[in-house]
Amino acid sequence: MEIQAHKNMITNFKKSDEYRARIHDLIPGGAHTYSKGDDQFPILSPAAITHGDGCFVFDPDGNKYIECLSGLASVSLGHAYKPVVDRVVQELYKGNNFSRPATIEMEVAERFLNLVGIHDMIKFSKNGSVVTTAAVKIARAYTGRKLIARPIDHPFYSYDDWFIGSTDVKSGIPSDIQALTVTYTSDNMDSLRELFDKYPNQIACVISEPEKMNVLPHNYLKDAIDLAHKNGTLWIMDEMITGYKTAYPGSLKKYGVEPDMATWGKGIANGFSFCCLTGKKEVMELGGIRKKGAEKLFLVSTTHGGETCSIGAALATMDEFEKHNVLAHNQAMGQLFIDKTKALFAEHKLENNLRNLQFNWHASIGYFDNEGNNNFGLRTLFHQELIKRGILFQGIFCPNYSHKEEHVNAIVEAMSDSLPIMKKALDQGYEKFLVGEPIKPVFRKII
Repeated sequence: MEIQAHKNMITNFKKSDEYRARIHDLIPGGAHTYSKGDDQFPILSPAAITHGDGCFVFDPDGNKYIECLSGLASVSLGHAYKPVVDRVVQELYKGNNFSRPATIEMEVAERFLNLVGIHDMIKFSKNGSVVTTAAVKIARAYTGRKLIARPIDHPFYSYDDWFIGSTDVKSGIPSDIQALTVTYTSDNMDSLRELFDKYPNQIACVISEPEKMNVLPHNYLKDAIDLAHKNGTLWIMDEMITGYKTAYPGSLKKYGVEPDMATWGKGIANGFSFCCLTGKKEVMELGGIRKKGAEKLFLVSTTHGGETCSIGAALATMDEFEKHNVLAHNQAMGQLFIDKTKALFAEHKLENNLRNLQFNWHASIGYFDNEGNNNFGLRTLFHQELIKRGILFQGIFCPNYSHKEEHVNAIVEAMSDSLPIMKKALDQGYEKFLVGEPIKPVFRKII
């Protein structure tokens, strides 16, 4: 293995290694989100984070990093962002959970629904999986149908059986449940149309992220929703990632479309646990208790759904987005990252190996060997080299309001310093330079 000298090289992971050695005996997978697991990072990396400040995070050994993915895209303003923390503290001093709803629940419900504009009712939860599952449940109740349709090439919607049963990680999920989720190719109207033809009058809902893989074909979302409605199917727009990133509040406003329901989570409370389902009254009212004599639908019932400090964080986050042009700033930082990395890769003649993917609100990099194959070894090596240089990079730059131009420049400089090793790895094999094993896909059949 070759080690390149660098002025700020991080080499001490002693306490992280101690953490790594213990945590898997305590927590299955070592983390509560598989994307944070040890198999998603090089061995030369922080095993955990002690605290964050703006766009920086710190590990148990005291190493400081610019964090690129912003808490798995959940932090839209920055870690420990003072106006949000101040509002949370205010709520904590009032008490944060009661035996009846807190009055702040009406405040955020009215404000968020007014922001969304096209929906009438809202249901809170603590994570995205719960509200996506609630959405498909209410769609089944509303339509009287069983099947759920989702794009095969969008990576994640829920940890619940209806979604996980349609992936390679389906252990523990009965085959009859697996068969209730059907798939199509995203952003492909012909593929969606073929799905409706194959399962006539059987599909309760289509759930899809509005933008994820490619630039959308003209009018795709409007036409796709119209096609679903023509077939008696509800459309659920998953704005978990796009919310507060593509537009404010999200892609439904950007494209001027009206899904029957939308799910929200990452970014809308600056990393605090506040997620929600919004929808049209005639659909959402099925989860209510006002229709005497009607069969009850048990939609979502969570002790912590109305917990006030996270609701306060959501309100403070809206305040900041409306006081400052957060959306434009974040997208500008993402575009700066794309422009500078694209030029850097071209300068080093690596544009076919390190490719810019996706968008300025979620700018990712793909890693390919000289034959054009996706290569997890090269990906892991690049992340290893960036982490040494103080950049916590997982393949995606998801900017938050605390990322400034100087931070983007520091990320690009670290990439520039890492490219000579990448070029050697392409010629000689990444194995000569990577410590430990390559990163593995989260959704894989075999550990």
